[in-house]
Amino acid sequence: MRTSRWVLGLYAVIIFFGLLAALPNLFTKEQQANFPAFLPKHGVSLGLDLSGGSHLVLEVDAAALKADRLQALQDQVRSTLRDARVPIRSVRGDAEAVTATLANDADRDKALPLIQALATPLATSSFGATTASDLDIAATGNQIRVSLTEAGLSDRTTQAIQQSLEIVRQRIDQVGVSEPTIQRVGADRILVQLPGVQDPARLRELLGSTAQMSFHMLSENGGANTPGVTMLPDADGTRTYPIEDRVALSGERLTDARPGFNSQTNEPIVSFTFDSTGAREFADITRANVGRPFAIVLDGKVLSAPVIREPITGGQGQISGSFSVEESTVLSALLRAGALPAPLTVIEERTVGADLGADAIERGIVSGLVGFGFVFLFMFVLYGRWGLLANFALALNVILTFGALSILGATLTLPGIAGIVLGIGLAVDANVLINERIREESRKGLTAFPALDAGFSKAYSTIVDSNVTALIATAILFYFGTGPVRGFAITMFLGIAISMFTAVSIVKVVMTFIVRRWRLKTIRIEPLFGIKLIPDNTKIRFMKGRFFGIGVSAVLSIASIILFLSPGLNYGVDFKGGIQMEVRTEGPTDLAAMRSGLEALGLGGVGLQQFGEPNSVLLRAERQPGGEEAQNVAVAQIRTAVATIDPTATIERTEVVGPKVSGELAQAGWISVILASFAMMFYIWFRFEWPFAVGAIATLILDVTKTVGFFALTGIEFNLTAIAALLTLIGYSVNDKVVVYDRMRENMRLYKAMPMRDMIDKSINETLARSLYTSITAFLAMLPLAIWGGSAVESFAVPMVFGILVAASSSVFIAAPILLFLGDWRTRRRGRIAAAEVVTTGTADAGKA
Repeated sequence: MRTSRWVLGLYAVIIFFGLLAALPNLFTKEQQANFPAFLPKHGVSLGLDLSGGSHLVLEVDAAALKADRLQALQDQVRSTLRDARVPIRSVRGDAEAVTATLANDADRDKALPLIQALATPLATSSFGATTASDLDIAATGNQIRVSLTEAGLSDRTTQAIQQSLEIVRQRIDQVGVSEPTIQRVGADRILVQLPGVQDPARLRELLGSTAQMSFHMLSENGGANTPGVTMLPDADGTRTYPIEDRVALSGERLTDARPGFNSQTNEPIVSFTFDSTGAREFADITRANVGRPFAIVLDGKVLSAPVIREPITGGQGQISGSFSVEESTVLSALLRAGALPAPLTVIEERTVGADLGADAIERGIVSGLVGFGFVFLFMFVLYGRWGLLANFALALNVILTFGALSILGATLTLPGIAGIVLGIGLAVDANVLINERIREESRKGLTAFPALDAGFSKAYSTIVDSNVTALIATAILFYFGTGPVRGFAITMFLGIAISMFTAVSIVKVVMTFIVRRWRLKTIRIEPLFGIKLIPDNTKIRFMKGRFFGIGVSAVLSIASIILFLSPGLNYGVDFKGGIQMEVRTEGPTDLAAMRSGLEALGLGGVGLQQFGEPNSVLLRAERQPGGEEAQNVAVAQIRTAVATIDPTATIERTEVVGPKVSGELAQAGWISVILASFAMMFYIWFRFEWPFAVGAIATLILDVTKTVGFFALTGIEFNLTAIAALLTLIGYSVNDKVVVYDRMRENMRLYKAMPMRDMIDKSINETLARSLYTSITAFLAMLPLAIWGGSAVESFAVPMVFGILVAASSSVFIAAPILLFLGDWRTRRRGRIAAAEVVTTGTADAGKA
């Protein structure tokens, strides 16, 4: 069995470029910059949960966008009819439409074309078709009703998002944040990730402010109830001003705004400059209103209201007030970037301190190395020198995974590290299958090359089936997941896919070379110390205990369902919304003082829980009534209260999820679990037969319910990472069962007369070593992460350790007995049909006689 030189060359090229792509990850960014031109200079980027930074999801306020469009439409309809001298009684608007009431019914035919001309045709395809309109116009009697169509709203939302993206990018650039990530997410949302920035209050002010600036005259005689006058507060909310509604000068005429200092008082100010038209209008206004107060309004708040002392003809002015230096810088950036077309609401916010990110990296690396070491030693003890070859393939798999992440420009997150660690345990699955197959073929008396060829060929289909099930789960997780959870899905997907290359192709080439180089007559794959965990040719009668196994599993699943109902799951902010913070103090945290201080805020239930060290506290606040904006206000209050209670306290991590996002995440999470289960069932059905699929899905339900019960029993937070654990367990559980099913299918062909029960026992015994060894490697890989990984991966690592044990036992004691029951039912049914046919034939023959 020789491998083509072209194939060997291709393998060498893949490995070379993979190693080259992974190389920058061993060096700092400064060292990467000094690399020669022919070397790649970019490694894997670290996610915000590892490097520290802020993650915000902003949503365009569709209601405000619609209201603005209807207000503009109302003005357009009124002015259009007046210019055309069409008598009107009124033009009124509500939340859904604008209604023009004409003075005479006879004028409807004249007014209708004028209003129809206000509609804008919309392209409904990439080829420029214009079959849709942004307005829906209906006329009845002397009334013409104008409303916005769904296509029109969608088009305006798209335009608003595109414009907002550019404005947000300009605002961030102008305050000097390096390497930001700003992109559109979905139809009406913008994702902003800013490394190194951990001041969410500043971010919300920078990104959420509409920055609609305008200049108004103060009313001399008006008050709160005067038509055309509105009382507006100042920036501090301590005073209100009677502001004329009519805009004297729009902020769109600004061309520049810069922070500075008043030369006389040395207070921070913002200097602004108008364009030529704005300068002329500003000069006319100030010339005509000397001695009157003049209000500068930003987003419904009066920044300042100076008295015009003399005409200002230079086109320049300044805004003064009780600004800090930082506030003047932010305001200048807002004015320079321009106004947003609609308000942006922060619906999701996550910030991580740099120190916490560094700690997460250290924990992840240590856990990963310890897990790798456990797996390395286990494989070496299990297979001796051939185990070293498996470990070489495993190390190559990890390196090529980093190389692939670097080439794709992927971001490594903490769950991503967990994915690599779990991949270490699962990647040796193929090597275990191959080694056990070769060992089995050698026991049959085959020499080296035939045993090698038979081992790889017989194991290959099982390896493909087991890996495809895991890939299905990770693909669904990537589609429904967000943020760091997607990072986990990417690393898992790459690790599993690359293991097909390293554990099969590369190992086969190296084993073939070793056999040929040392002219081995037979291949002896034996444990290092000659002690086998599973003796050869075991003949355990597993099916004798089938009723006991299913009974115990059913009792545990029922208990899990009861635990799910009461006390229930400890849902994290991902699913129920609210606020979660990690607070660290210099000395041991005074929980009583912090609890009393936070309860005084009136934010409902606020939970405090120490974790890790005495100076680390996990703070949870329930979702606040009033939508997303209410959550942001509560965060600011909590931050201020924590700083007041303990000035040494620092907030290492913040997660704020509004009610809208939490509902979407919860729905997506459960849908992903259900879809993954059905996807597994259909794949098993496609590759095997329907009884196998039924057995797999029944076992999956039992495995998942037990894991959910484990969450309820332990009180581990159930969040997006927990969903990742459930989906991974679904893939792993089916992966484990596919191996047993594959051997059953093979034995069905070889031993057609063997009773079903004996055939199942034989198949389980033949695959027992593989099932046990793979479970042990996955368990050893995850155990360090469960112990030392920290709170950020607790919801993944700890349930995975539990789930691996459940999945390993269910393959033997649940899936196989279910298949036996179904198989016996099918056999009995065939027997009844055959007997009925015999009786029918005998009756017919008697009748003929």
